[in-house]
Amino acid sequence: QVQLVESGGGLVQAGGSLRLSCEASGRTSSTYYLGWFRQAPGKERDFVAAIRWNGDYPHYADSAKGRFTISTDNAKNTVYLQMNSLEPEDTAVYYCATSAIRSTFRGTYSSWGQGTQVTVSS
Repeated sequence: QVQLVESGGGLVQAGGSLRLSCEASGRTSSTYYLGWFRQAPGKERDFVAAIRWNGDYPHYADSAKGRFTISTDNAKNTVYLQMNSLEPEDTAVYYCATSAIRSTFRGTYSSWGQGTQVTVSS
């Protein structure tokens, strides 16, 4: 069983940047995927980006392409989400989770972290 802990959220002005971290403990597999999702108040939890633990196959939601970058640091058992050119619409709680398959669907992910709040002011 893997445990995930997110960090790095905060308050930032529009156009600013944040880097989120998702640190894993417990049993991980290089063939599994780590995904980032976000949930704004009153909305569904939506896919943002995902990557295989070995760094292969990064993929993004359309809203994240060109602005966000997902990466891994296997030595630290950590996956990062670098977010640039942030917009107020990016305000949400950001969660990480793991999946055995490459997927953008929330239902294929498990071991969710507790989330980290990102607030972008206009």
